[in-house]
Amino acid sequence: MWTMYLKAFLVGGAICAIGQILIDKTKLTPARILVSFVVAGVILTVLGLYEKLVEFAGAGATVPIVGFGYSLGKGAIKGITENGLIGVFTGGIAATAGGIAASIVFGYFIALIFSPKAK
Repeated sequence: MWTMYLKAFLVGGAICAIGQILIDKTKLTPARILVSFVVAGVILTVLGLYEKLVEFAGAGATVPIVGFGYSLGKGAIKGITENGLIGVFTGGIAATAGGIAASIVFGYFIALIFSPKAK
């Protein structure tokens, strides 16, 4: 069990470290890095490489933002097999709908509690 935690910590930490290095050493904005990580997750999933990382690291690979791309890619692949070409568009959204809805709802509640102000 501890080895599973260690693997998750190391892989998740490595993904976050890569993001931090990109922020510190490049002129990329955090938004571009975020999008790049999601796209990398989709591409690695389609190529069949990210699944091996998920099997190795579990939550260490699925929780960071690259894992969102993994979920989108996996959902799109499933959507294609079930619904054909339209599954490219509907599969990824169906696979990630719970996470998207939760982030909207929790973001709304946090905004109510802390009353954000525009800069």
